[in-house]
Amino acid sequence: MPRGAPKARLALGVLVAASVALIVLDSRDGVNPVTGAARLAGETAFAPLSAGVSALSGPMSGALDTVAAAPGAADRIAELEKANQDLRAELAARDRDAGRSAQLGDLLHLSGLGGYEIVPAQAVTRVSPRGYADAVTLDVGTRDGVAEDMTVINGDGLVGRVVQAGRSTSTVLLITDGASAVGARLEGSREIGVADGGSGFLGDGAPLRFELMSADARVKEGDRVVTLGSHDGTPFVPGVPVGTVTEVEKTPGAITRTADLEPAVDIGTLDVVGVVVGGPPEDPRDSVLPPRERPGDAAEPASGGDPADAADEPAAEDDAGDGAARDTEEAEAAEPSAPADAPPPDGGGTEGDPAREEDAAAGAPGGDGPEGR
Repeated sequence: MPRGAPKARLALGVLVAASVALIVLDSRDGVNPVTGAARLAGETAFAPLSAGVSALSGPMSGALDTVAAAPGAADRIAELEKANQDLRAELAARDRDAGRSAQLGDLLHLSGLGGYEIVPAQAVTRVSPRGYADAVTLDVGTRDGVAEDMTVINGDGLVGRVVQAGRSTSTVLLITDGASAVGARLEGSREIGVADGGSGFLGDGAPLRFELMSADARVKEGDRVVTLGSHDGTPFVPGVPVGTVTEVEKTPGAITRTADLEPAVDIGTLDVVGVVVGGPPEDPRDSVLPPRERPGDAAEPASGGDPADAADEPAAEDDAGDGAARDTEEAEAAEPSAPADAPPPDGGGTEGDPAREEDAAAGAPGGDGPEGR
């Protein structure tokens, strides 16, 4: 037996006896100062050790719980992400549908104004076939009644013409392509010319070039241009907005005049378009162009009145002038004419009733009127 065994047994016995005594004392009712002090001392001694053990075992316990729940959490996260993507796709599709609906409404409005029979289509891709710089592919073809050299428009104006028609798709040469040339006319005039595409390569934002046939043609910035129209409406029907003059070149001595045009159509955002399969019964002239904003519509009245009233004042003055002119014409038409052999009435007087003076002069042959000549 080791030499320290009796001492260890003695210590163990003392500890067991002390523990039993403390348990007996602690089980009694009331507060015991001996056991209370012992308990406080134990808590003080073992509190840091208990806190350290909890700090070390807490993360491990949390990690075990996380590992146990990981498969279900990952599936839930994936499910939520998919639902979020589906909602985003649904919102994007709703926005696209709303935008296309508005574009289709504008297209139908323009075709109605011009009397164009159209086949709606969607620009699905932008390509550069057969050497063209600016061209798009539509999702309609010969099965829909589309053929080559048909006009293509959208809700703002002229897009281009069909250069190739397949069974289910067709290719459109845009008006901005360098190979495009459109016969055009200035709004409100008989000045005609050719609008040429200015693009040299895909994506070029060069404006259209409008070359007028007459060197004396009056053209200025802000003038609008529409299609002149081709024979039988191919490749271009008349009256479609082409663009707006942004700059007029000064070329003294030239036999023609040249101006830059901003296309009426935003070529970079093409979506809903229409292929004109039937032209109008007659030239719509400028009726397809949107109305210009009158200067009085944006001006504020100087006296703080209603802007609409201020804008209508010039029109009211014109109406008043027209009414006065009509009254004068009616009075002259109703006035009886004097006999051929009667002397002309004397109009030298400035006072009295003019009608009475004329009647007196007409009823008295050879008379000189109320006043001398």
